[in-house]
Parts: sequence; C-alpha cells; structure tokens
Amino acid sequence: MLETILGILAECWDILVESAPYVLFGFFAAGLLKALVPEEVVARHLGKNSTGSVLKASLFGVPLPLCSCGVIPAAIGLRKQGASKGASASFLVSVPETGVDSIAITWALLDPIMTLVRPVSAFLTATVTGLLINLLPEEGVKSAAIKGSDCGCSSSCSGDKSKQPAKPPLLQRVRAGLAYAFGDLLGDIGKWLLIGIAVAGVISYLVPNDFFIRYLSSEFTSLLIMLVIGIPLYICASASTPIAAALVLKGLSPGAALVFLLAGPATNAATLTVVGRYFGRASTAIYLASIAICSLLLGYLVNRIYAFTGTDITRWIQQTDTATSSFLALASAVVLLALIIRNILPKSKKSSNTCGCGESCSA
Repeated sequence: MLETILGILAECWDILVESAPYVLFGFFAAGLLKALVPEEVVARHLGKNSTGSVLKASLFGVPLPLCSCGVIPAAIGLRKQGASKGASASFLVSVPETGVDSIAITWALLDPIMTLVRPVSAFLTATVTGLLINLLPEEGVKSAAIKGSDCGCSSSCSGDKSKQPAKPPLLQRVRAGLAYAFGDLLGDIGKWLLIGIAVAGVISYLVPNDFFIRYLSSEFTSLLIMLVIGIPLYICASASTPIAAALVLKGLSPGAALVFLLAGPATNAATLTVVGRYFGRASTAIYLASIAICSLLLGYLVNRIYAFTGTDITRWIQQTDTATSSFLALASAVVLLALIIRNILPKSKKSSNTCGCGESCSA
C-alpha cells in the first residue's frame, strides 16, 4: 500500500515538474492579456446578431484563461449588456475549452500538433454553436437577476459604466493584471490543476500501458466514451490536460484525447443550467449537440492528421518526459506549488472574486 502511494506521488511530482515552467508562463501571459485588453472592447463587438459577432466572440474567448465557473458570469454579463445569444454562447464555449495557460501546458505535456489543434478546434466548435443558436428567434434578455454562480460572483461584474474610474497608467494595469493572474486566477484554476495532476498520477501508475489498445481498440468507441465521460465532468482546460496526456500514454488515440479536452471544460451541470435559464431549451439542446458532434468530428479528423503525418504522440510525450529534470523545472514546480497553496489557504480573507472580471463583485 505504501509503495503504491509513493509511486503515485512520484508520478504526480514528475508531471508537476514537467508542466510547471509552462504553467507559470501561461499565467504570466494571462496577466498581460488582462492588462492590455480592456473588457469593454469585448462587449462592444458582440452586440449584433450576426456572423461577425459570433466569430469575434469565438476568437476573443480562445486566449482568455477563465475556468468553467468563471466564464458563466462573464458570458451572462455580456448577454445582459446586449450581446446576441449566439455570440454569448460562442464565448461560453471557446473560453473554457482553451486559454493561454492551457495552450502552454498542452505544449509541455502533449505535442506541437495538439497545441495547435486544440485552440483551433475550440474556435470552430464555438463558432458552429453560436451560428446555430443565432438561427433561433431572439427572445430578449431575461430580466431575472443572477443570484450567484459557483464562483461566488453576483449578477453583473462590470457595474455602472458611468461611475467607472478613468483608465490607470499602463504600468499600473500590468501590475494589477499580474497580481490577478498569480492571485485570484491561480487560486481558482490551481486547485483544479492539482486535482488533474493527481488523477493523471493515478492513471500513470495503476493503468497498464496497453489498456486502451487491449480493451478500447475501436476508434469510434474510444471517441464516444471520452465524450460520455467529458460531458458531465466539471474540469477546467488546464486540469484536463495532464489527464489527457496520461490517457494517451496508455494507448488512447489523440483524437479521443481531444474529445475529452473539448467536451470536459465546456459542458457540465452548472453551465447547462445557466444556458437553459438565459438562452432557452432550444438553445441548450443546440449548445450540447453542437459541442458533442463537433468534438467527435474533430477527434476523428485529428486521428487522420496524426496518421497522415506519421506522428507518434506517445513517443513525443516520452521524449519530453526524459528532458525535463533541469533546475529551472524543479524550481518552477516549487514556486507553482507554493503559489497555489498560498492562494487556496487564505480564501476567506479575499474580497475579490475569481470569475475573471475587472471589478470586485459584492455578494
């Protein structure tokens, strides 16, 4: 028993060391993104019930590092500010499926092809979802106030625009953005990242290397199973990455891993409940069906890409594993772990929220 526990902990530490430098870089980029891209710019371009607004919403959402919880008040805030249902839904899909932090960790734990395919797939899935929802008649924004989301944010994070202070200097915005990225955001996503690493460690140690080849050799079956697992699962994009990498090392196809990476972060009970309440039942059905069908089709296409290029994703991951024992990686792992613990422990003392908005949302 002790040997098993130590073995799992060793696998978890190896995964943490391998991914830590890229995770820290991802959060640094997230801080700069928050400082340099004003939130009102996003809201201003998403109001029209048009293809352009859906494309912009999908594109805006790709780099934003919000979790499945934090994107809910952000998307509903856009909806209440006048964004179309399609644009709001696109934003609700693209944001949790990827982000600068998850793109960085995908490079660390998977391979360059998946690093490119993942955000492109998120953009395509979000665009298809938004365009289909825009075909439905516009019923207007529901007047019911948002009493709160899973992240503790109230109805509108933006507040009264007429009372907002003047924009602070660039250096001050950068400092505030980095403080947010390595504070609230890391505290929110970090705990799920540790859970994902723990699950990946268990899979790496206990699951046989030929498990998927032996029991799930059918391509369509593996794609479908990853979809069924991913849809109800509450997991953020960063946390899903080490789990997907561990499954790939056990023989799961890259396409099935992509299905898990797309469906897991974008669909869960909380998100579907909010979509049903503020977008309607028809939009909810389209939302879920679009993500499911796009994930399966993109997963199948990705398997064809790997077969055509002759790329062995397992060999790439194994080569990466043997090259990540530098002092920088070890130091990054220690720093990342310390930052996550620091931001998790004093949670009750924090006055700001973790939904990713620029204001401090009062309960």
